[in-house]
Amino acid sequence: MENVRFFLILAVSFLGLLIYQKWQEDYTVILPQQAMNEIPQQQDFTPQAADGSVPFIDPTFQAETELPISSFDSQADSEITVETDLLSVVISSKGGTLNSITLKDYPIDPKRPDDAVELLANKRNRTFIHEGGLAGSKGLPTHNDIYSFERATYEFVRNKDELVVPLYWTNNEGITIQKSYIFKRGSYLINIEYKVLNKSPEGIKVHQYAQLKRNKESSRQGMLYLFSGAALSTPEKRYEKYDYGDLEKAPINVSAKESWIAVMEHYFVAALIPEKESENQYYSKTNTAEVFTVGFYSQAKTIGANEQGSLLSRFYAGPKRHDLLEPLATGLELTVDYGMLWFIAKPLFIVLNFINDKLDNWGWAIIILTILLKLLFYPLAAAGYRSMANMRRVQPKLLALKERHSEDKAQLNQDMMKLYKEERINPLGGCLPMLVQIPFFIALYWVLLESVEMRQAPFILWITDLSSMDPFYVLPLLMGVSMWFQQKLNPAPIDPMQAKVMKILPFVFTGFFAFFPSGLVLYWLVNNLLSIAQQWRITRMIENSHGT
Repeated sequence: MENVRFFLILAVSFLGLLIYQKWQEDYTVILPQQAMNEIPQQQDFTPQAADGSVPFIDPTFQAETELPISSFDSQADSEITVETDLLSVVISSKGGTLNSITLKDYPIDPKRPDDAVELLANKRNRTFIHEGGLAGSKGLPTHNDIYSFERATYEFVRNKDELVVPLYWTNNEGITIQKSYIFKRGSYLINIEYKVLNKSPEGIKVHQYAQLKRNKESSRQGMLYLFSGAALSTPEKRYEKYDYGDLEKAPINVSAKESWIAVMEHYFVAALIPEKESENQYYSKTNTAEVFTVGFYSQAKTIGANEQGSLLSRFYAGPKRHDLLEPLATGLELTVDYGMLWFIAKPLFIVLNFINDKLDNWGWAIIILTILLKLLFYPLAAAGYRSMANMRRVQPKLLALKERHSEDKAQLNQDMMKLYKEERINPLGGCLPMLVQIPFFIALYWVLLESVEMRQAPFILWITDLSSMDPFYVLPLLMGVSMWFQQKLNPAPIDPMQAKVMKILPFVFTGFFAFFPSGLVLYWLVNNLLSIAQQWRITRMIENSHGT
């Protein structure tokens, strides 16, 4: 019953891994430095930020002067729409907030290609927006102030690879701000630039801040755990995840260079990437409406009287793809979260991606990768199958011993061990080689589950999306049949109760896999078929060599 035992070992190992990861998330001790740098009581930075939505920045700047309300002639909040080759964007004149970003190349349903994934949205039932602004020793525009703009629609001009969307703000103290969103053709990265013209009689100190506001969403999708929450990267810890509960217990309050902060969901990520040369303060907030905010603010930049200065940052809103994320910031590709076994999973994805580049079909790529893994572990698997074949060969003798010593368990165990020694059989030989393979199988599970490249990828016939469950349950049923058939190649357990349990396992696993992505089920099915062929061949060889 090698295959069933393998599945049981795999299931227990996988469950243990998930429990360990969840325990780490729930009970990680706050570092002393974190505890010492707890975020102070939130204070309003400007009178129009009474909701505490503007980050609290160095209190020395608050003490210099009472910060005036912007004297800009407020107008009704209006919107700017931007169309690039990859994105549809809606920008609010209030603060220049990004209220919506739609990813054109990622339809919700492949049958409706024009109905694409809206990564950022500002709706009644869903909040996920990008806010940003300036703060400092003078009244500066936060995300609550109204900007003016030149026109309400923007799109790429032919033969131009850059699109600039400017917004304007000024006050009665001689400070003028131009906030620009800069889009590049073929890119999900948005550059954000603030140009500050200071015509006041004295210098000003300016901080830039940006933040992502998101409503709480469950990471549990059916039987799968797909993380939804925040992530922070610093040189000390390149990738750390925070769900809503983590942010409630211990708000983020970290100062670091070469860092970024993001909000993730399955397949997609929105990441704030400040200038890596300067040190930035990263923070988080939560509220009773189950909305969390993560963001950063920069160090103060001094802009002298009658001088102009600029502040820059970047914002990525798009798919979690290694090739797009890795060049942008150190560790950003880790948002493609393969878990603790990422060092195995990443090479597996590289091989899988290489095969797909040649065949242009992820289903066939999964099949070929399964064959390659089977070849890699052939010696180990062969040793296990030989052990199982020998166990099958001596099973009549084991049954005879059981009948002879049915009332004496100690003598039965003693005679069984003697028989194993005489026949040169290791009773654990069928399980031990499989333990080495388990990390690879778990890593491949996460590769198939986390890779956005697999999203809506068709295979053949009725399998039109390898990332979703088989609509007709054909693959799970075939996998269950393959498990049942492999049972016939293995010796039945001597204990009647164990034998009954083993008989129902194919049905249990069929139901379990019926809700898994079809790409995963395809892998298990192919693996089972290859195992059956290998085990049948080894079993025949051993039986023939012993004249059975």
